Amino acid sequence: MKKLTWFSMFAALVGITFATSIQAAEAKLKIGDPAPRLQAGQWVQGEPVNEFDTNHVYIVEFWATWCGPCRASIPHLNELWRQFKDKRVVVIGQDVWEQEDSAVAPFVKKMGDKMTYRVALDDKSKEKDGAMATTWMAAADQNGIPTAFIVNQQGRIAWIGHPMELNETLLNDILANRYDVAKAAKEYEQRQQDQQKLMDLSRQLSLNFKQTNWDGAEATVAQIEKLLPANQRDGLAAVRFQILLGRKDYAKAYKLASTISDAHPDDAAVQNELAWFIVAQPGLENRDLALAEKMAQRANQATEGKESRVLDTLARAQFLSGKTNEAIATEQKAVDLADGRVKILLQKTLTGYQQGKLPEISQ
Repeated sequence: MKKLTWFSMFAALVGITFATSIQAAEAKLKIGDPAPRLQAGQWVQGEPVNEFDTNHVYIVEFWATWCGPCRASIPHLNELWRQFKDKRVVVIGQDVWEQEDSAVAPFVKKMGDKMTYRVALDDKSKEKDGAMATTWMAAADQNGIPTAFIVNQQGRIAWIGHPMELNETLLNDILANRYDVAKAAKEYEQRQQDQQKLMDLSRQLSLNFKQTNWDGAEATVAQIEKLLPANQRDGLAAVRFQILLGRKDYAKAYKLASTISDAHPDDAAVQNELAWFIVAQPGLENRDLALAEKMAQRANQATEGKESRVLDTLARAQFLSGKTNEAIATEQKAVDLADGRVKILLQKTLTGYQQGKLPEISQ
C-alpha cells in the first residue's frame, strides 16, 4: 500500500511533496500581487472567511491528508497560530488535491489540539482540481505541498514558501508594515529558478535510479546539494542510503540509515520511510530487520500508536523477524485505525500474516 521511490524519503527529510497530477506552468501569481479571492467548498473547522480585510494578516496553507510533510508541519503552524491569533493573524488550512474529501474532517478531529486553526475543503464544483488549487497553487506555479501564502493588510501576497519556514520575526515584520515586499519578490523569483533546476535534477536522478547508474546518481546528488539550503541537505543522506543499497554495499548503507535515524528520532515520517524501504524494497539480499524494527518503533512512538501506516511497517518488520504473533497483533491495530480502501488493503495483509504468509506489496 506504499509506493517506494527514492524521492519519497528525500521529501520526508527535505519537507516537500510534489503533486504529479499538477503540471508546471508559467507563474501568473507572484509576491506583491493582489491575493486571489477565497473559494472554499466547505469549512471543516472554524468560522468561515469570505474575504480578506485590512485589519488582519492571513496565512493560507495548502495541504492534504495523504501528504507526510504536511502532517509534520501542521503542529508548527498551529503553534504560530496560538502565538498570533490575538495579534490579528488568521490561519486557514486549505485542503487541496485531496483523494477523499470525506477523510479531511476525521483527520482534523484526530489531530485535536495540534490543528486548531480554520480548515477548508477546496471548491470542486466548477474546477476538477479545485478552485483554490487552480487560482492559487497552479497560478503561482506551486507544484508541491505543503505550501503557505501570507496575505498582508493591503490584501497582497507578501510571502510564499514552506510552512516550516514561517517564524515569529517574519510575521511580526509583516504586522508592523516593515516587511520589504519588493525585496522578497526578487528573492522569491531566484528561489523559483533554483526550484526548477532542482526539479530537472530530480528527474535526472530518477532516471539514474531506473538505469541503475549509481555513479551518475552520486554526481546528480552533488549537483542537487549545491542548490539546496544548508538546512535541507539532510534529505540527501536518504538518497545516498538508497544508492549504497543499489551498489549492494549493505554495511555502509545500514550504517548511514542508522545515523539518519538517530539524527531524527522523533520524526515519524523519516523513521517510517527508512524502515519501510528496508522491509519492502524488492531485490535486497540483506535486510537489517533489527534496525528496521527499531526505526518503526520510533515512528510508532512518535505517532503515539495512532498511525495505521506506521503500524503496518512495524508489523512487516516483526513478521520478517519471525515474530508472527506480534505482527498479527500490530497489524490488527493498523486495521482498527484505518478506513476506506486503506482498511481493505490492511485487512488483506493481516489475513496473510494469520496464514503465515508474507503479503505482496499493494500499490
